Amino acid sequence: MDLTRAADDFASYLAADRGFSPHTVRSYRSDLSQLVDFAAERGAAESQDLDLELLRDWLWRSSQAGLAKSSLARRAAAARSFTAWLVRTKASPTDAATRLRAPKSDHHLPRVLTREQIGGILDRVAERADTGDPVAIRDRAIIELLYASALRVSELTGLSLGDVDLGRLTVRVLGKGSKERVVPFGVPAKHALGEWLRVRDALAEHPTAFFAGAKGQRLTSRTVYELVSKLLDTVPGSGPSGPHTLRHTAATHLLDGGADLRGVQEMLGHASLATTQLYTHVSTERLRESYRTAHPRA
Repeated sequence: MDLTRAADDFASYLAADRGFSPHTVRSYRSDLSQLVDFAAERGAAESQDLDLELLRDWLWRSSQAGLAKSSLARRAAAARSFTAWLVRTKASPTDAATRLRAPKSDHHLPRVLTREQIGGILDRVAERADTGDPVAIRDRAIIELLYASALRVSELTGLSLGDVDLGRLTVRVLGKGSKERVVPFGVPAKHALGEWLRVRDALAEHPTAFFAGAKGQRLTSRTVYELVSKLLDTVPGSGPSGPHTLRHTAATHLLDGGADLRGVQEMLGHASLATTQLYTHVSTERLRESYRTAHPRA
């Protein structure tokens, strides 16, 4: 099978059969496009032309181009999934990437805001919302819900009106792999969401989307990224400044407060407990830092 067609068919398989999110499918497709172009330079145009040496050379060139270890690991994972699929669909007689390995990713602890920092952000968005501007009221509801429920940005933008239950203080979200879960939120988020629903019709034209953009259509991830980035730019500290920082912060604060690790795993929608355990390392590091700065015998 032609490699370009094979990559397209694989992307369709990920979306239709595996239920991967559009963002994940785009990431896989981008990596495989790079692989197809590299293979073409080596005279490999068919799926059966892929071999381990070619794949290793592709990763080596990627590393020489300055890609981070995490990006190299993602490319290796995309190649392994692709070649395994080629074998299953009989587009290739052998799995070329079975022994393909990439450098281990550098594990950096995620950026986490302090309670004072997130409190300051929530105070600022509340102050803006008090002006009565529908966009400001929406923004407050977004920030409150992201922190209260530790949602992914795609889960937040995908919410429909029927997904939010103000009476039970829960929100139903569709996570990775099209897995549905119900996540709680608190009273402050309830008030912010209720205020948004009160003014929603002044902004929203979409009949079912819970959150709407300035033009009335369903809210985009880009709008949320821009909102959160501007807020985090005013907060001391280094690291990412997107919505995931609020997710990291919520998870860490839950564990700091004594929440059960399994419960946090379910709330976040993590398939593996090992992923959630990252936040226990964050909590431990924060404890060490507090000890170093506060204890007279540190």
